Amino acid sequence: MTNALQSVQNHLLASLPPEQWQRWKPDLERVELALGQVLYESGRIMSHVYFPTTAIVSLLYVMENGSSAEIAVVGNEGIVGISLFMGGGSTLSRAVVQSAGHGYRLKANAMHAEFDRGGPVLHLLLRYTQALITQMAQTAVCNRHHTLDQQLCRWLLLSLDRLYGPELVMTQELIANMLGVRREGVTEAALKLQRSGLIRYARGHITAINRPGIESRSCECYAVVKREYDRLLPDLMAV
Repeated sequence: MTNALQSVQNHLLASLPPEQWQRWKPDLERVELALGQVLYESGRIMSHVYFPTTAIVSLLYVMENGSSAEIAVVGNEGIVGISLFMGGGSTLSRAVVQSAGHGYRLKANAMHAEFDRGGPVLHLLLRYTQALITQMAQTAVCNRHHTLDQQLCRWLLLSLDRLYGPELVMTQELIANMLGVRREGVTEAALKLQRSGLIRYARGHITAINRPGIESRSCECYAVVKREYDRLLPDLMAV
């Protein structure tokens, strides 16, 4: 892997073969991703795919009454907008920036053209999609069978894996919206972790102090998802 590719900070982009990278490079646009920004809405046709670098994007399933719950997170390991190249064009989920930062975006027609070429990019995107589906399925299981404390630990670990440091900029209200629970529940769970010396929370900043401790408090769902990403995308996750 060349230093030039590594410098883009998105592991999926950095894993592209040089030929494909040179083909995409003129069309990639670096964009700022603001906290709470909606990248696409449920049912809307997508105009771009996004490759987060320092931001984290939450994929939310939205109910008819407007309530929502997170089904997956995407950060510097991947791509937002798989429905565009999987043939659907739109999806029932909403993509919202949960941690502000930057990323790249690529127009829909460029992604369609690359996907239709087949070859290594197609295989890479399909493996990533399988890993993302695993995360979605495990999130559904976790939300049904595990405590809020365990869900919060899983969510923190998945988010931290997609950042370059130990700190998240995230309000408890936004976390509650992601997990589909009341804010008071998140407050209580976060205070438990803080009293245990696992995190420090102040003014919307969550800092992981003891990651092994957070892992020990999480359910098996985090490890299941992590193993599947490592199995399907070993080169990507090692970047």
